[in-house]
Amino acid sequence: MTYLSKLSPGQRARVVGYSEDGPLVRRLTELGLIPGREVTYLRNAPLRDPLEIRVGASYLSLRHADASLVAVEIED
Repeated sequence: MTYLSKLSPGQRARVVGYSEDGPLVRRLTELGLIPGREVTYLRNAPLRDPLEIRVGASYLSLRHADASLVAVEIED
């Protein structure tokens, strides 16, 4: 298990859960980052913040700090 912020561009992973609970986690869940969902790390900005991911048919830009809350399991 690792965190979404630790992935490299092009890697796919499955959401396992969150490292904490609170309003931000609720918002990430509303955006589609629910346990069991596959995500693809697409790219990051030149200074590594924000990063872009694909969740289903949606594209999300997340701050690195927010992505570090999402626990994922890397898919092969």
